[in-house]
This record gives sequence, C-alpha cells and structure tokens, in this order.
Amino acid sequence: MKLSKSYWQTYKEVPSDAEVVSHKLLLRAGFINKTTGGIYTYLPMAVRVLNKIKKIVSSELEKTGAQEVLMSFVTPGDLWKKSGRWNSMSAEMVRFSDRKNSDFCLSATNEETITDVFSKTINSYKQLPVNLYQINTKFRDEIRPRFGLLRCREFIMKDAYTFSLDSKSMDEIYDDYFHAYSEAFKKMGLDFISVEADGGAMADAGSKTHEFQVIADNGEDEIVEVKNLNYAANIETAKTTRGNLDFCQKVNIEKVLTKDLTKCGQVASLLNIPVHQTLKSLVYTVTFTKKDGSNKLAYYMILLLGDDEINEVKLQNYFSAASNIQKASDEDIENLKLVKGFMSPYMLEISTIVDDSIDVNSSYVVGANLKDYHIKGFCIERDIQSYKKVDLRQTKSTDFGPDGVSPIKIRKGIEVGHIFQLGSKYTKSMDASILDKNGKKVFPLMGCYGIGISRTMAAAVEQSNDENGIIWPAQIAPYDIYFAVIGKKDSTKVLSNDLYEELRNSGLEVVFDDRGLGPGGMFKDSDLLGLPIRLVLGERDFESTG
Repeated sequence: MKLSKSYWQTYKEVPSDAEVVSHKLLLRAGFINKTTGGIYTYLPMAVRVLNKIKKIVSSELEKTGAQEVLMSFVTPGDLWKKSGRWNSMSAEMVRFSDRKNSDFCLSATNEETITDVFSKTINSYKQLPVNLYQINTKFRDEIRPRFGLLRCREFIMKDAYTFSLDSKSMDEIYDDYFHAYSEAFKKMGLDFISVEADGGAMADAGSKTHEFQVIADNGEDEIVEVKNLNYAANIETAKTTRGNLDFCQKVNIEKVLTKDLTKCGQVASLLNIPVHQTLKSLVYTVTFTKKDGSNKLAYYMILLLGDDEINEVKLQNYFSAASNIQKASDEDIENLKLVKGFMSPYMLEISTIVDDSIDVNSSYVVGANLKDYHIKGFCIERDIQSYKKVDLRQTKSTDFGPDGVSPIKIRKGIEVGHIFQLGSKYTKSMDASILDKNGKKVFPLMGCYGIGISRTMAAAVEQSNDENGIIWPAQIAPYDIYFAVIGKKDSTKVLSNDLYEELRNSGLEVVFDDRGLGPGGMFKDSDLLGLPIRLVLGERDFESTG
C-alpha cells in the first residue's frame, strides 16, 4: 500500500477523553474514529488487524468441527420472553418496538437465537453434537463506557454455541474449545493466561468456566497465579489460604468494654492481639422466589477473620438459587435487635456462615450484641448451635495457594475470551428438546464460547507498546513492513518503487511511505504505526547497488 494513495492519518495530540494506552494510541495512529460515546468506526488499518484476528480464530475453531453462521443483530423480544430473560436482563440491553408494536432488542448475546435455530432444525440425538459459531456485532448499553475498545457499547465478538446429548460429550467439546482458544491466542503472539472463572448468571452453579486473560498493566481484572501448582484463577473465584495463623486456644467467655470501637482493628489494638484473632460479623438479606411467585426473605450472618473482606461473587455463587442478595440495611439490623459495630451470632438465633479460614475450635473476640461491648473467648464450635463453613473471603496478595505453602502472585489482565458450560438452562426454558435413542424427550446440554475480537485488538496494544507508539505482534500487525526512502532524485524514486513491487511480489505486506515527508515525520508515523519491520533507505543505498 502506498501511503500517498491511502486513507490514513496520524495525530499529535492525545484525545482528552482517552484514559488508557490502547485508546490513546489507536486514535492517534489512525486505527479508529470515535462516532459517539462507546461507539467507534474501524478505519482501514484496524480492519486489517481485525481480519487477521478473525482468521486465526476461525482457523482454530474449524479444527473443533465448528461451522460458521451469521445470526441477526436484531432479535425478537418473544425469544427473550420465552427464555425468561426479557425482564431479568440488565438495562444494558437496548429494547424497542417496531411499527406493529412488536418487541425487539439489539443483540447483547445470542443464546436465545441459537436455541431457537436449534429447536427448529434438530430433532434427533443422531444429529448431535451441533457446533456453530459467528463473528458479529454486539451492543450493550454500558452505563459508563470507557477505555476505548476495552469497555465500549458496540463491539465485535465471536460467539460459539454447542449442543451435546450428555455431559461426556459436553466435556469433550469444552476441552476442544479450551485447546482452540489457547492455540489461537498463541498464534496471535499474545502473552495470556487461562484462569478458572465465575460463570455469573450465564452458567449453572458448579459447571466448568474459564477466562482467557491477556496480561497487561492496565487490566481491569486481577489474576491469582501459583505457577508451581499450575493454578490460575480470577481473584473473584480464587481458592487461596492464609497459611498458618496463631489462633487463641479455647477459653471462657469474658465481656470487655470497647466504647465507640466498632472496627476489628480498633478492638484488636485495644486488647493488644492480632486482628485475625477477632471476627468480623456481616448480615445479608437473601431473597428466594417460590414456585408460586411469592418471595421468602431470610437473614444470614457471615463470619470472617477480622482482617479479611467478603468476596460477594463467592457469596452469590453460594446462594445461586436466590433471586436477590444484599447487605442488611440499618433498619434490618435494628429489627433483628442487633447493634451495628458490636454484632455476633453469640446468644442469637440466626443462620450463620463461617469462612473456611476460621478455626472453629479456637477462641475469638466478637461483638457482644450490646453497644460498646465485645466478648473474648467466643468459640464457634462451642457457642453456636449450627453453622456452615464456606470459602467466602477475598484473596489478598499475602495469601498462599491451595496447598497452603506456595506464595501466590497477583497479576493484571484483560479478559479477551470466556468459555462456559450452560447445561440445559436454555434448552429447557425454550423447550428445545430432542428424542434420544429410546425415543424419550431430552434437553441437550449447551456450551457457550466467546472471544472479544475488537477487545483483543485493544488488549494487544495495551500489552505491547512504548513511549513512541504501538508494537504489533507480527501475527496480527496490519502490515509486515514499513518501507520508506529518504531522497528526492528521480532515479531514487524509480528504484524505490521497483523495490516496493519486488517486496510485494515476494508475498510481504508492505506500507510504502511515498508521501515525500522529511525523516522526522516519517519516523514518528512509523513508530506510531508499530509494524514489525522498518526498512528505510537513502540515496546512497541505491547508488551502492548500481
């Protein structure tokens, strides 16, 4: 491509709304143009990168037996109502009505559409497994789009869906996709890590789910890694330990005055003990929706070591059947006859959940359920009738891995891929059944596999750049070579054009900077563009070749 005839322009100024490196550089280097908040036009250089990412992804998916489809960007509301997600999906989904007053939405995800396609075309176990994917536009109305392509409203995504007869087949396909994703990101030249993740509302509780994270300093996600254990997980779901802690032996209950001291750290300081010998008491309201549509409200007290924090993702996963979970309000606390800052399950009838890191046979300092008082010597095993132990604490940098001895490392990452096992959640809700070999009606098990194509482009820039511009991995760079010649002789121009054609004919993708700029301007643009090879020749180079 000759730059004199191309649609490409670079900019000196950093856009005022650009916060992260990829946003700044992709705008300055002429890859994207902002249409409006969270919506961008991909310019020719970006399209070349996106196409290379798509090609690598498609090539690896086809090895799993996946076939490409293209689903509609606009989805009828009836499908979402059938699955039960029309009202439960967040405000990020854009809904609208057509002239006939029929409900529609812009596709934020496509489980409903693909399940509808499946139900209309597949009816026998002999036709399974089904493995389909698309690369298409998605729209999610982010309340605060930011970070350019990393958190935008309209984006390009690869989403794949599989249908299997049984768990064995679903697991096999899941493993195929895990391998395909790993190979795809390797072939893109990215430093990435696959981690155990949280499936959220998408996946059934306990089902397999992994994220693929590109390592980058500006990543929004925190990744817990223990290399010698080959263990990695998103910090939201990481299973780590505190290591060996010195807990207090079981002693008798003793009430102590702790006037105006409502924090565990304050109480520990007063009593001259480690904070982990105190317990933090949190109260949550959990709502369960019954089959008849009515709600049942329950209160739970969560106990953590005094210097730990609650991981609400783990809490939500534990109460996966609940329709709502939230911290108890001050009014709730008062109605339960509790005193904020001085709470505990001592002498109290309330469902109690104890974090795994707590030794239930040791003694702790907890609230006395009386203003300005705590008690020493509280022992869970002795002093409350029933409880459940659950891993609910937030991982900290000082933690150890699941083995209790290997230190963890917390890294920053950008999620570019996520794979789930959906089970029969959508096939059941949308009555997408088939007949098994005995002629019995069964609901196939689904898998869902996503890659953010446009996000991957931005993540590559976040990972690989310097103070001068982008440094593209060779595998997804828009071109292989930036070629320029310094000199104005007619003979030099002819020879440089001949060399450009020779490079192209050899199969290389070449940007030929024939705009006639001085060396300074050419080098700055070349640095911004970030191609793997820069070839700059002067008039003497041509003279020496005769």
